Amino acid sequence: MTDTIPPQDIYDVIIVGAGSAGMAAGIYSVRFGLKALVLGKVVGGLLNESHNVENYPGYASIPGLDLMMKFKEHCDHLNVPIKEEWVTAAQSITGHGQHGTLYRIAAEDEAGAKHEYTGRTLILAMGTKHRKLGAKNEERLSGRGVSYCATCDAAFYKNVPVAIVGGGDSAAQAGDLVAQFASHVYMLVRKEKMRAEPINVQRLEQNPKVTILYNTNALEALGDKMLTGIKLSTPYNGSDILPVEGMFVEIGHDVQSELAAQLGVELNDHKEIKIDSESRTNLPGVYAAGDVADRPYKQAITGVAEGVVAAFGAYSRIKKPGPDNGADVKRG
Repeated sequence: MTDTIPPQDIYDVIIVGAGSAGMAAGIYSVRFGLKALVLGKVVGGLLNESHNVENYPGYASIPGLDLMMKFKEHCDHLNVPIKEEWVTAAQSITGHGQHGTLYRIAAEDEAGAKHEYTGRTLILAMGTKHRKLGAKNEERLSGRGVSYCATCDAAFYKNVPVAIVGGGDSAAQAGDLVAQFASHVYMLVRKEKMRAEPINVQRLEQNPKVTILYNTNALEALGDKMLTGIKLSTPYNGSDILPVEGMFVEIGHDVQSELAAQLGVELNDHKEIKIDSESRTNLPGVYAAGDVADRPYKQAITGVAEGVVAAFGAYSRIKKPGPDNGADVKRG
């Protein structure tokens, strides 16, 4: 079956995900002389939504979207092929003689057209997606006052009260941004303190337009056609109803590892892909990088490094003789 695939139709490496880790892997794969393909529904991924990136070396402060466009320009300069397609399925195919194990990818573009690609190696860099709060009426009022992207929607809330739900860096940065537009911002933090970097918390505490409500959860989004308020777990100013016209949910992200599980890639209890120090998974020729991998510190800079290491692993494997050299399988 697979012996009929013309060699020119087989990629050396297919990179699933077009965020910082995926594009870095693409850049290095091409520099290593590999026939590479990057597939991603959105070039830049969730970093596009970051208001300001202040911890990426070389840029004291840069909007996430601008940083990702710099990555894309670098890819274009090296002719890294990037297709804006969402990967829907993946399977391994064996019995290829000199090719060994190959990986077949099914993808779909924005128009709904379906495509298939075959690669000798895979780099999984699917990243994460916004975590939902699970509050009553949250889904119904999504896009009607409930938002998951402060960078996208902050400007729609000029001179009205808004709430930010979350206590991490994404919530703190969202609060700082939204406060530039809203009449007032209420930070709803479910614990007794925020987990964000101290400098980000300090900015909020010093902003007269921001009130931080600790030990407080958002239980319900209120309103018929549009958000009119939030029911709180802990009363504020004598009421458990907080009248706001916007609610930004910034409580973290869930890894998008469904494709990896489909392939048989080993995951941890948090559904992150297990990798070793060389970005290898338990499957031969399959690597992972970025926020989808089981690394404790998830930042653009660390994801980029993992993408580079994964690309080098793919390069090393392609250059090894033999039908299916398993030497790059994750060590126990």
